[in-house]
Amino acid sequence: MGLLSRMSTVVKSKMNRIIDNAENPGETLDYAYEKQLEQLRNVKKGVVELVTTKRRLQLQAKKVQTGIGKLDEQAAQSLSAGREDLARLALQRKQTSVYELQDLEEQIANLEGEQQKLTTAEQRLQGKVEAFRSRKEII
Repeated sequence: MGLLSRMSTVVKSKMNRIIDNAENPGETLDYAYEKQLEQLRNVKKGVVELVTTKRRLQLQAKKVQTGIGKLDEQAAQSLSAGREDLARLALQRKQTSVYELQDLEEQIANLEGEQQKLTTAEQRLQGKVEAFRSRKEII
């Protein structure tokens, strides 16, 4: 058993030496730097997609708000024409639109919070990438 253990240790040490000789530290650092840059690009892409989604929701909320105003006008016109049933229907649709608007505003607020978090993460990662690049160039 002692002989097999010693042979195993010798083989492991020889393999480690071969791998160490084959490994180029410059290439390893370049690879690590490229991976960090890829992460940074992914974070930036995430921020852009988030901003796009937020803008789309804001446009949708604006349309709903405009629709609420039109429904108010319809209800007033229906009342003046003596059509309480149509006025009631317009006010029901308005209430549904108000709920939809509240939901959209909540989603927009959540996205703004996520945008702040991602922007902060992007800035931190940018600093780390710059620091790594500086150390890599020094080495």
